[in-house]
Amino acid sequence: MSASFSSGFALHIPKDDAGGYRKIPINLAGEEPLSIRIDGVPYSIVMRTPGDEIPHAAGFCLTEGIVDAPEDIASLACCDTGDTNVVTLTLTAERREKIAGYLNRRGFISQTSCGLCGKELIQDITAAVSPLTDTTRIRAADAIAFLDQFSDHQPLRKITRATHASMVMDATGAVLSSAEDVGRHNTVDKAVGALFLDHRLHTARVLVLSSRISYELVQKSARADISVILAVSRPTALAVALATRLNITLACLAPDRGLYVYCAGQRLTEV
Repeated sequence: MSASFSSGFALHIPKDDAGGYRKIPINLAGEEPLSIRIDGVPYSIVMRTPGDEIPHAAGFCLTEGIVDAPEDIASLACCDTGDTNVVTLTLTAERREKIAGYLNRRGFISQTSCGLCGKELIQDITAAVSPLTDTTRIRAADAIAFLDQFSDHQPLRKITRATHASMVMDATGAVLSSAEDVGRHNTVDKAVGALFLDHRLHTARVLVLSSRISYELVQKSARADISVILAVSRPTALAVALATRLNITLACLAPDRGLYVYCAGQRLTEV
């Protein structure tokens, strides 16, 4: 975790201004650019917390629709010079031919959404991703417990107070992977990417988020075939509309420590 944060200083101003100001040491979350290249050609640059570059790139390519399976990847590695800020993914010839037009479009909706209205975004995404048919059932009390234990999987946040996190679980509540990053989208790509490369993504059923639920995170969950999203914060209207179309369950913590369920509530049961 040492590359994920650095030490710095801040001026502490007490709430009641008692005792004057003082300089204190503080831990700062790392943030650096990651260049993701497809077949040697620059495809995207994302700002992220250093670490987990290979699963991050794999998860990004899965959730962007560039690959569907690990077998679509001919090679995946950091730059030959050892620069971990550059990752190159090489597609197999078969996959390259299949998505040639897709690559020319420079990515999925998250790369090209500027200027589109919400209705057009949903139509475009649902044309590329089928509604989820999984019939997972989770007790509402267990869903709340998943959110309550979430902080145990955020060690970097405890140090820096500046990172998001994602946690992926199976239908029994077993934690399959987790990731932290300054970017909420990056956490999903990292957590999903690790399972994807390990051929275990098919067991994933629940995605837990530290952030609000945006339509991009619903899109990534759909690409990973994860049917339940639980979050600390509420979803956007567009996220609910998209999740409804894709049959993805969205829920977040309510002020009374209960849950607000926005769509596909059939997966959350009382017992």
